[in-house]
Amino acid sequence: MKFLQQYPKEVRGFLVASLVNSAGGALMWPLTTMYVFEELGRNMQDAGLVILLQSMGGIAGQLLGGAMYHRIGVKRLIVGSLVLNALGLFSLPFINGFWPILLPMMLFIGFCNAVSLPAIQAFIGFRFADRRGELFNVIYVANNIGIALGTAMSGFLAEISYHLSFVANGITSLGFAFFFLIYLTRINESESQEQEDHHPKVKGPSPAGPGAWALLGNIRIYLFMGFGSLFMWFGVSVWNTGVSPFIISEGMSKTAFSYLWTINGILIFVAQPLTTLIKRWFARTDTAQLTTSAIFYMAAYMVIVLMNNYPGFVLAMVLATLGEMLISPAIPAFIADRAGNSAPFYIGVAGGMGAAGRVIGPYAMGTLYDGGGLTPVAWLAVGTAVMSFISFIIHARLSKSIPLHENISA
Repeated sequence: MKFLQQYPKEVRGFLVASLVNSAGGALMWPLTTMYVFEELGRNMQDAGLVILLQSMGGIAGQLLGGAMYHRIGVKRLIVGSLVLNALGLFSLPFINGFWPILLPMMLFIGFCNAVSLPAIQAFIGFRFADRRGELFNVIYVANNIGIALGTAMSGFLAEISYHLSFVANGITSLGFAFFFLIYLTRINESESQEQEDHHPKVKGPSPAGPGAWALLGNIRIYLFMGFGSLFMWFGVSVWNTGVSPFIISEGMSKTAFSYLWTINGILIFVAQPLTTLIKRWFARTDTAQLTTSAIFYMAAYMVIVLMNNYPGFVLAMVLATLGEMLISPAIPAFIADRAGNSAPFYIGVAGGMGAAGRVIGPYAMGTLYDGGGLTPVAWLAVGTAVMSFISFIIHARLSKSIPLHENISA
């Protein structure tokens, strides 16, 4: 890809590895609900319970990953969590849907998968401080090219075997761990050599800093942005615990659901010029991008309310994707620009709050779907988008006084 040539070699390698890993993740996660609902023959409430447990593990993983960044080191944190995640995925075919073991294993997989997320984002912010805003967006695009590729294959693999999807995801997670092991080892060796040559290179920040309770007291950085993310992820559950079972109940193929996520991944790549215009005209700051994204999500869910058919789902996915393209790079960029050495902690906290929406959303929407179908689930998603918009407005007002590159001390 020509656009990669403008970045250093180490960035290009990171982007390719991220793309492959995200493709592997896309083989499994969109199909989790279908696996429980169709393969295991359980209701949507049970499917919501599985996603709830994954998300509970994700909350703990995000919080621990952010808090432990400086304590145990980025290499051990990222590589270790990815290896454990791969081992958990490899175990799923042997569990073979046995419910008492499947539930804690999904909790474990959710935890291990999430531990690496704030660490990777913080590493990018520290390593490439002069271009981090741009790189957060580029890596987000690369990840979603992977998602487009993975989801394009996921429905076909599911037709053969759900277990095949789990194993393929485990292989890519293990490969990503191996990449990071080599990648970070080379960086450490390079920096050690430069220090020996009396040309020290700036590394990550020192581990010294205030404690967790002191950091949590600075609510301007994270609190209402975290609430907005929580409501946003709550609403996103409408796809897996509303649209997905509706597609199955209407007799459509599982690949029809995969195609929606393929549209999502492709659009994230090809619609970059459109989001650039949106940022230039309506959302020039990180906080404006957050509020604008909530509006797009709100419009998407209203389309689902009004159009209970596949063309409506396609249009809703287009609108929701534009919202996603605005919010996903904005959150880590905002924190990295303003939280200084404490960025890993705040990225973990904001990510953990967002993951809480994934805990509440699938179970609540799965229960609601069992009782009333897609329409009440879609109305609930509209309500959460409104709450997300309000939270981001409050965050924008509170954060106006925070200077760039602030090193939090209280």
